[in-house]
Amino acid sequence: MTPTTLKFNNDYRGFYATLRKRADAYFTSGNISRHADGVMIAKTILFAGGTLSLYLLILLGGFAPLTMLPMAIVLGMFSAFIGFNVCHDALHGSYSRHAAVNTALGSIFHLIGANTYNWKISHNMVHHMFTNIHDHDDDLVVAPGLVSVCPQDRPSAIQRYQHFYAFLLYGFASLSWIFVKDYQKFFQNSIGSYDTRKHPRIEYFKLFFFKALYYVLVIVLPLLLMDQITWWQFMIGFVAMQMAKGFVLGLVFQLAHIVEDLEFPEAHTSGCMEDAWAVHQLRTTANFGRKSFLTTFFCGGLNMQVEHHLFPKVCHTHYRALSNIVEQTAQEFGVPYYENATFTTALASHYRLLRRFGRDALRANKIKLAQAPAV
Repeated sequence: MTPTTLKFNNDYRGFYATLRKRADAYFTSGNISRHADGVMIAKTILFAGGTLSLYLLILLGGFAPLTMLPMAIVLGMFSAFIGFNVCHDALHGSYSRHAAVNTALGSIFHLIGANTYNWKISHNMVHHMFTNIHDHDDDLVVAPGLVSVCPQDRPSAIQRYQHFYAFLLYGFASLSWIFVKDYQKFFQNSIGSYDTRKHPRIEYFKLFFFKALYYVLVIVLPLLLMDQITWWQFMIGFVAMQMAKGFVLGLVFQLAHIVEDLEFPEAHTSGCMEDAWAVHQLRTTANFGRKSFLTTFFCGGLNMQVEHHLFPKVCHTHYRALSNIVEQTAQEFGVPYYENATFTTALASHYRLLRRFGRDALRANKIKLAQAPAV
């Protein structure tokens, strides 16, 4: 399996080489490990322990349904936080220098309903290489026909309203992921531009085994052990938990690449991109809330995706220090460094971009109708 090749230009006047040299100097001079530090280990204990504790309290605590509902919502959010703060680093190999540790912690991803194999292809290989490139970056496929997050999408008339309903659809991301999308990705011919017609046999077993295990943990056991609730009360709690997880996941990932000022570059007919790969990352990625401790703490550094895309093998607890180096180097080389000061300003920017893409879709449909031959 190999991704369709797009050729990026040579390093822009040595930008990435200079950046890597300065980042190396930061770690070397301070004798700092690129992997997990004490803060990262504390976050791992907090989010893994919090997720497990909430699950057991809901399952065995005997609480009233009205008490368990907000607990289920918080459990959904904690599931997203453990994905951001632990699994994401582990699946990039940045949590530890030991592959076995990364594999073990990355496997927690299965226990929140996702498939690690699909993720590594879709996110690590495709999204990180072809960020914001139409028909290559699979993350640009959100809800085909309903939500457009890319100017090259084929527009539909309903998208004129997408800035109103897109946020609700983000809440369905987890339900789609655990019941539909992982199976679709695994059995379709490609993910983005990546050929996925052949998989190792063990991955077939992992897909079905871990999906079945997740269904047992979040559906079968609650229905068997929680005598104090009816099936319909369980359904409300289950959907609320998944919607909370999906909403958090959807928002955080969208705010890094689908905001104003960012570019959606197209390859030349020869398959060549205008920029070097590192410069392309800065043109297509934005930070948000970089100076906010809470935003960084809960988002697992995904609010600093500029640094994450440039240094995916570095643990996210180092991103804030690296961000100063990246920003300074970008300014020196005339490379853009996009960021929104807070989560709220990033959210507003995302809303405005959804509205703009929706209006563009409406305009394109009007032009298409005007040009259609009379019957």
